[in-house]
Amino acid sequence: MPSSPGKKLMEIYDKLYASFGPQYWWPAESSFEVIVGAILTQNTSWKNVEKAIGRLKGKGLLSPQGLKGIAEPELAVLIKPSGYFNQKAKRLKTLIKFFFDEFDGNLKAMFAEELYPLREKLLHLRGIGPETADSILLYALEKPIFVVDTYTYRLCTRHNLIAEDSSYEQIQELFMDNLPTDVQLFNEFHALIVHLGHNYCRRTPGCDDCPIQGF
Repeated sequence: MPSSPGKKLMEIYDKLYASFGPQYWWPAESSFEVIVGAILTQNTSWKNVEKAIGRLKGKGLLSPQGLKGIAEPELAVLIKPSGYFNQKAKRLKTLIKFFFDEFDGNLKAMFAEELYPLREKLLHLRGIGPETADSILLYALEKPIFVVDTYTYRLCTRHNLIAEDSSYEQIQELFMDNLPTDVQLFNEFHALIVHLGHNYCRRTPGCDDCPIQGF
């Protein structure tokens, strides 16, 4: 009898965890830093994000009040290492305005918001798509939602878990409908998939040494 989707996903998770160990993701000193990082990491490497965040910290600006007070052109200069810096400065300022308008700059109030109403609000902000919104929700606010990215798509299509023309929502549903609703599981599983994608499941796959090769 074929394995259920949930059983297949947990087998993959177990193999990845046994091979890579815990990922301790998202690397940040605060929830607010995760929120900023989710914007900065769009279309760039994490090393570049770390440089940009380091520059914000160096100026004492990595806080809601700090980003609210700085002018957009100055912010763009500081986050230049992250690439697309003018665009990302605009997105950060949009997010900060929303944060103060909606929650008075209070992270506790944002934590208290229900998952899906908050997700809809985030998705209405210019420059925030599903992956960025879900990264903020899962990694910063500890809401039980699965993040889908290019690596997740590759894993699922290459292992025949889902059709190649599947949407973000369909891939997300594969995980959320077939796994326990657990923030830590969603966090660790996605982080393990990212590690797999960086090291094995690249655009040109390196299947020979992959821990789930032949799965």
